[in-house]
Parts: sequence; structure tokens; C-alpha cells
Amino acid sequence: MAIFENLAQTAVESSDIDKSLFDQYNVKRGLRNADFSGVLVGLTTIGDVVGYNKKDNKLVPCHGELFYRGVELKDLAKGFQDDGRHGFEETAFLLLSGRLPQGDELNKFTATLAEERELPSFFSKNMILSLRGRDIMNMLARSVLGLYTADEKAEDYSPENLIHQSISLIAKFPVIVAYSYFGMRHSYQRKSLVIRHPQPGLSAAENFLHMLKGDTYTKLEADLLDLCMVTHAEHGGGNNSSFTTRVVSSAQTDTYSAIAAALGSLKGGLHGGANLKVMDMMENIKANVKDWKDEEEVADYLLTILNKKAFDNTGKIYGIGHAIYTLSDPRCVLLKEKAKALAIEKGRLDEFKLYALIERLAPEVFYRFKGANAKVICANVDFYSGFVYDCLQIPKELYTPIFAVARIAGWCAHRIEEVTFSSKRIIRPAYKNVIERTSYVALDKR
Repeated sequence: MAIFENLAQTAVESSDIDKSLFDQYNVKRGLRNADFSGVLVGLTTIGDVVGYNKKDNKLVPCHGELFYRGVELKDLAKGFQDDGRHGFEETAFLLLSGRLPQGDELNKFTATLAEERELPSFFSKNMILSLRGRDIMNMLARSVLGLYTADEKAEDYSPENLIHQSISLIAKFPVIVAYSYFGMRHSYQRKSLVIRHPQPGLSAAENFLHMLKGDTYTKLEADLLDLCMVTHAEHGGGNNSSFTTRVVSSAQTDTYSAIAAALGSLKGGLHGGANLKVMDMMENIKANVKDWKDEEEVADYLLTILNKKAFDNTGKIYGIGHAIYTLSDPRCVLLKEKAKALAIEKGRLDEFKLYALIERLAPEVFYRFKGANAKVICANVDFYSGFVYDCLQIPKELYTPIFAVARIAGWCAHRIEEVTFSSKRIIRPAYKNVIERTSYVALDKR
């Protein structure tokens, strides 16, 4: 309709802001400083993302480190991997409680998660299967808001109740995502639709694969999914979805509203959907590079992408570069180690080697393209996570929801910290208005 077109045109025109004004008023676009570091807006004891060291009052790139409650991610992963067990449950306990479990605490926590996986009566049919949507992230957000109605203590902000709500959401997210997938892809009336229920003796990763594929998954597949969940569980308070959780929580709203808002953030292509872009880009590269082992041919094609003459013409090499990490992303390092074993098991080693080659060449090509002052970049976790999910035969519709299944642990930890120990002030940054003042003109009714 013409009214939509006219209003859209004037809305776009009135939203055009002279970019020089950002410098004039010292506005930190994207809450970023000129040196790419984030603007300090709060304090936390949950996650710590390290990509730089400070030397002589300057930020110096370093190999990335990620800490959960002061415990380095690689040490956490080594601990449960050396014990031959999955680590997401232990990671969730650590993030929520602030310490590692001792004695029988992990077993009790895992048992509680198993109990909390059960959805409220008729929830699956009425909220998920009968109200199918086009995107699982939206279905998940809607389901989270639906859980508010089933919680008699939804507005109770006591620490004990916040922990109960957190454990309940961590437990239910994989179930809701799996059921939403089948609800979206199948008609509820078809007799062929099979809904598999979670099993109490399985880990979170095993349960998700069981609900999705039955008992056809291998141990290595479950190990890889568990590692993906651990590496995605938390990433500091500044990432967009965790910051969204804190912003909304600072208004003293309920847990379900805060988490639904975080899901809306994560759904965005610049946040949770990045690995999908990596997969699409890699398909394009595989189709246009004849010899996957020819470093010169691969580098030339990457340069063509940077010149906006290939793939989606945006000039981006997806999965390369990060807001904080510089020389390496520790999550990517951990995932790459296991991804090679999975590629061998699936007969896709040549493809994995192409990923590894691009990981090595992309920064070199980028520096050549941008010049000496280019930001130091590396492959991020999204570069390999899509490949891992594809090897696990997980549908693309589930890539971002799996991110949410993991990150809910971090979101809940940040919510608890925000509503109980932060400044208890609503987060309210300032925006400078730069439009010229005008006088009111009466409506001409002719």
C-alpha cells in the first residue's frame, strides 16, 4: 500500500544521522572504544573474555582465554574429558553457584535437571505442536513466556526461587527445541509423528541427540555436542544477549520476560546465526575452488570475497574475526581438536582440512587487503561449530536454538547477579538528540 511506502521512505530519511556527529559528541558506537575494546558498563564475577593484554597503557593482542567463574575453559574441559564424562551439567552448576561441585553435589544437580525436564501438562500439544511457527527461536521465546503462566512463583525474586527457575529453564530448553523442530516440520495429526521423551539417565547432550535422532548417535557425536554446549554456555556480560538479559532484568521484570528478550537478541544474524553464514560461505567456496589444497587458489578466492565480488558481496569472511579475541579464540581451539576426529569418523577429513587451511590463510589475506593498521583477527567458534553440527546431521534450523540451549546457563547466572548484587539501578544510557527543533504546524484539512 502507498501509505506503507510513503511512511517507510520518510522514516528512513528521518533516521539518517551524519556519521561525523558520532565523533563530535564522542559517542561510542556499539558501546565500543576506538581500540575495539568494549565500553565498561558494569562489574561481574561470572565470565571473563580475554583477547588483549595491557602493556604501557596500551592493549596488546594475545591468545584468547575464557574464564567461567575464574576457572579457565580449557582447564574445565580437560577436567571432565579426562574423567570420560560430559561437562555441561558441571558447567551449569559452576555458572549458577559460583563454584565447582563437590562430593555428591553434581549427581544431585544432574538428578534435579532430569526431574525438571518434564513440561507442564498439555504444554507440548497446546503451546508447541498446535501453534507451529516458521522459526524455532520464536517458538522457544513464546514457550518461555508460556511457562510464566505455569509458575505460581513467577514474580518471586528470592535467590532460591531464581535458582529454581534457572534450573527449570536449563532443563526444559532442549526439550522445547526438539519438540518445536518436529512441530514445525510435521503435522501434529500425522500418525508418523514421533515425539521422543527425555531419558533420566542421559546427559543433556545425549538427551538432545536421543530426542532428535533416537539411539543412532555415537559416543563421539555426544562428546562433540556436549563440548559445543560447554563452549557456548557463557561469554561475559557484554555479549548482546547476556547484556540484554541484564538490561531487562534491571527493570525488575520476571525471569521469563528477561530470557525471552535474550532469545530475541540471539536470533539475530550478527549474534547467534553466524555459523549459518559460515556454512553458506563454505558451500560457495567448495563450489568455486577447484583444488582445495591449492593455497594460492584458496587465498585468491578469499581476496575476491573481501573485494565484494564473491559469495554474498558483503566483503565479509564469516567465522573470521571477533569483537574481543585477536590471536586465537579458545572455544575455536577446543572445538577444532575434537572436530578433526569427528571428520575422520564421518569420512569428511578433506573438508576439515579445507576449513583449517582457510583458518590459517584468512588473517593473512585480510592483513594484505586492509594494510598495516588492520585489526588482528582469528577464527572464532562459529567457524567450526556449523561444520560440527552438519557432521552430527543436525538440521540447520537447530543451529541457533542449540546456542540458546547452552547459553541459557549463562543468561540465568547474569540475571541472578543483576537482580541481587548489582547496583539495583535500571540500566539507562544516554542518547544525544541531534535533530533541529521545529515549531508545530497545524493540520491542513483541505
